[in-house]
Amino acid sequence: MIIKTIDICKNFGEKVALDHLSLDIPEGQIFGLLGPNGAGKTTLIRIINRITIPNSGQVLFKDKPITQEDVMCIGYLPEERGLYRKMKVGEQALYLARLKGMSRTDAMTALKDWFVRFGIESWWNKKVEELSKGMAQKVQFITTVVHKPSLMILDEPFSGFDPVNAEVIRQEILRLKEEGATIILSTHNMESVEELCDSIALVNHSKLVVTGPTDHIRRSYGDSRVELIYTADAPLQSAPGVFDVDSDTVQDGVHTAMLRLGAGTNEALAAILGAGITVRSFRELIPRMNDIFIRLVTGEGK
Repeated sequence: MIIKTIDICKNFGEKVALDHLSLDIPEGQIFGLLGPNGAGKTTLIRIINRITIPNSGQVLFKDKPITQEDVMCIGYLPEERGLYRKMKVGEQALYLARLKGMSRTDAMTALKDWFVRFGIESWWNKKVEELSKGMAQKVQFITTVVHKPSLMILDEPFSGFDPVNAEVIRQEILRLKEEGATIILSTHNMESVEELCDSIALVNHSKLVVTGPTDHIRRSYGDSRVELIYTADAPLQSAPGVFDVDSDTVQDGVHTAMLRLGAGTNEALAAILGAGITVRSFRELIPRMNDIFIRLVTGEGK
């Protein structure tokens, strides 16, 4: 594990921000840190970055207590963007890269490469105040990752981007993962979670609600429903104990049925094929992360 939090507690006066939170973040993955506003995500991120100190508990970085030197191996993009508006873009990017331990020569080379990659070479001598929100976000993303940190923590990285530029950032995140980086992605965009995250953790009311591989969590919160598309002379009938037909619509002789399985998939398929119909498709209906998020946060499903 690149990050392991052990029984982290954090209070702000009487407000409990984190309540005995223990979490494992695997190395080399994109890890989604999810939760509603006020759940404790940002507090946890700040504790990992040693910006905030927990009341109790411990953070391990690669199996050792995290140090300020380890924080130099982290790239942190906070939700509250923090570029100096009066400084020139290139001057500021160089300054921030130097703060992360890069030499001037290495920083200039890496920054120029990133500016070319994003097609923003002409921005180098502009002041930050001349940039749009999305343009400034590109610059801050670059300053977050330019020193090639082994761990990147991105808090709402797609905020402020149009769909085209959001896709550019998605592709860069995937590329950075392929190059070996671990990425903690904190976002409310559940579509991005499904597309990008290998594993997730959901925090609510300062506590860890669920954590694990994204696909496993999606399947574990399914309700054994499948969509069956078929042709037949007569509608498919339920097979007690094996599957129930919840609905069945037909158009131009093609049926679309929603089934709820009462047994395993193989048993259901055997019963369906034995019913004398022609199967065109059979697919499991796996719930979306957005639906699971709402169920868990509102307490409508466990």
